[in-house]
Amino acid sequence: MSTDTPAVPRTPGPAPGAAATPRRLPLPPLIAGLTAALLLSLLCCVALGSSGIGWAETLHHLRAGLTGGTIAPDEVSAYTIVWELRFPRALLAAVVGAGLSAIGVGVQAMVRNALADPFTLGISSGAAVGANAVLLFGAFASLGVWALSGAAFVSALAAMALVYAAARTAQGLTPLRLVLTGSALYYGFSAVTTLMVFSASRGEAARSAMMWLLGSLGGATWSSVPIAAAVVLAGLGYLLWSARGLNALAMGDETAAALGVDAERLRRVLFVVTAAVTGAVVAVSGAIGFVGLMVPHVTRMLVGADHRRVLAVAPLLGAVLLLWVDVVSRLLLAPVELPVGVITALIGVPCFVVLMRRRGYSFGGT
Repeated sequence: MSTDTPAVPRTPGPAPGAAATPRRLPLPPLIAGLTAALLLSLLCCVALGSSGIGWAETLHHLRAGLTGGTIAPDEVSAYTIVWELRFPRALLAAVVGAGLSAIGVGVQAMVRNALADPFTLGISSGAAVGANAVLLFGAFASLGVWALSGAAFVSALAAMALVYAAARTAQGLTPLRLVLTGSALYYGFSAVTTLMVFSASRGEAARSAMMWLLGSLGGATWSSVPIAAAVVLAGLGYLLWSARGLNALAMGDETAAALGVDAERLRRVLFVVTAAVTGAVVAVSGAIGFVGLMVPHVTRMLVGADHRRVLAVAPLLGAVLLLWVDVVSRLLLAPVELPVGVITALIGVPCFVVLMRRRGYSFGGT
């Protein structure tokens, strides 16, 4: 009987978008360095802003929030900014960056496509339909504060079901059909969203919708962090558990079958995990592009193509990246806040071009 994570040879085949290169960096010191960078980035993300709160004051308010210390009456405003606004936003940025990066690794292995990312399957654009129904027309008002995230998550799952039903054939679920179906439905959902924005009667609502479509962490609250973190951790745990199977899947279905991997079954489970994590992340942050596309490629350049190593590093790298992207989005044109997706695109496009021109690294073997 085959399982999702059978024993496969120690030397994995190259993942999509990566040439068969030796390991670049030792894993333990890299993880330790990225963990330290993550903690420092979290602190910087909380401390940096346009309100003029200094580092000492930021540390004081963080200590008070973590330990339940007292706050003087004249410090309430600064404490609220640090503990109620910036800190949950920083934590959510780390969670979203880690989730998008991990799922990007899983999607690229699942469809064996170097250009795949969490949004390739049309799930993010499906989530946008539900979110915009809330922002523009007040749908799901009975859910209260959970209306936006709940509608986005439910519509993401509905989009997943539609993609799965359209892509599946009697022969199973193939990577090519998944990509083609997801891409086609992505444009369909995007068209519906655009129609909704243009038909909205409230200009401010349309602006909020466009901000959400381009990605924003401005709506982060303490209530949104635990659910997103739990879903991301569960998805990452499954991907790490299935890393050997992902190594086999990346080499093709025939090779995977020869190694005892049920590619069809593993792809089905990966599809559900990808949809759930993408839906949860998009529900709290909007559509943030390029993180799930570029971070897996950069990670493979650092540690090689083995998914056990890639999945240990990519979430940390993605979390650090999105934390600093959020800082830039808040400070670049302060007090105006830029959509996070704009900054990731400005970073991602040059990185993509550099990778395309780099010797020794290939996209899909071409």
